[in-house]
Amino acid sequence: MKANIKLLKKKRRYTAAFKKEIVKEYESGKFSVLQLEKLHGISNVSIYSWIYKYSNFNEKDYRVIEMKNSSSKKLKELEAKIRELERIVGNKQIKIDYLEKMMDIAKDELDIDIKKNFNIQPSNGSNKIKGK
Repeated sequence: MKANIKLLKKKRRYTAAFKKEIVKEYESGKFSVLQLEKLHGISNVSIYSWIYKYSNFNEKDYRVIEMKNSSSKKLKELEAKIRELERIVGNKQIKIDYLEKMMDIAKDELDIDIKKNFNIQPSNGSNKIKGK
């Protein structure tokens, strides 16, 4: 039975142009080795060997090591930072809307035009947020 399984496994061969394209994607910083491995179905051992062979940045006798956890950890940290920044922007927009409403109320009820000293248009930021 094992002999039959070995017959089914085929060794894939890649062109030099394809290998260089993978290395180029890695060097651009868009993809980590782990992401390229999953994207193209190529082992990380092969990708690292191509990096050593074709990379413009790899110096002789230096090894490129990328921890699998580090790239996923970095991605999670960046996603958390995005969520935090979106929360901060949302809070600031709420404050802006509140202050603009208070200025409108002051003008209507107290006949005080706070905006007349400033040549600014009211923010329409909350309208954009509601549209999401």
